[in-house]
Amino acid sequence: QMPQDLYIPPDALEVILDAFEGPLDLLLYLIRRQNLDILDIPVAEITRQYVDYIDLMQEMRLELAAEYLVMAAILAEIKSRLLLPRPPDAEGIEEDPRAELVRRLQEYERFKKAAADIDELPRMERDTSTVSAYVPDRNIIRLPPPVDLRELLLALKDVLNRAELFSHHAIQREALSVRNRMSDVLRALGNGEFHRFENLFDLSEGRHGIIVTFLAILELAKEQLIEISQGEPLAPIYLKSLASSD
Repeated sequence: QMPQDLYIPPDALEVILDAFEGPLDLLLYLIRRQNLDILDIPVAEITRQYVDYIDLMQEMRLELAAEYLVMAAILAEIKSRLLLPRPPDAEGIEEDPRAELVRRLQEYERFKKAAADIDELPRMERDTSTVSAYVPDRNIIRLPPPVDLRELLLALKDVLNRAELFSHHAIQREALSVRNRMSDVLRALGNGEFHRFENLFDLSEGRHGIIVTFLAILELAKEQLIEISQGEPLAPIYLKSLASSD
């Protein structure tokens, strides 16, 4: 079990978080992360970082593929060859020990980019799907009115405030029915024209009557028997009967 007080430097985890597909992928990451020129690799520094990564993985008891260790040996060989005098070739040009590694890195980078480009192409079941026929749902979808409910509540609040002016004394009234009030609202909108929201309320009925009328309006909108519209936020709200337009 790992000790609770074990300290791992944050920068030590920076490389481990990336999933490398092989030693060339790790080398390319180390080069690109530092914006180094792939044609002029500082072998000593890259070798140090690469070996540090290998050592860290082994300290954490993570299994490494043999190819990672082979690449570490190749880097060590290149590093040592750079320290020795290099004999010129037939044309008098000194051979760069890094040339073969650079060629392999460039080739790997081309294949990696090609794989990424292929992965971005549309893929069946990921980006596209086959067309299939279906039987449409015959149930009528009742769309909510285009006016935000908060706007209706603000308008209701204004009507209730006006109704308070008529509440001089309590009057015992008959119970009001939302269903009957729905019929009353439809009759008031019977001419098929738009009517102001507040004109549908009888202020003398008090708060109870106003609430019943408001619930009736909401129910009519739910059943798509009326249309509720508003030109812009905080503008007057208008209602129109859809039953009379059929």
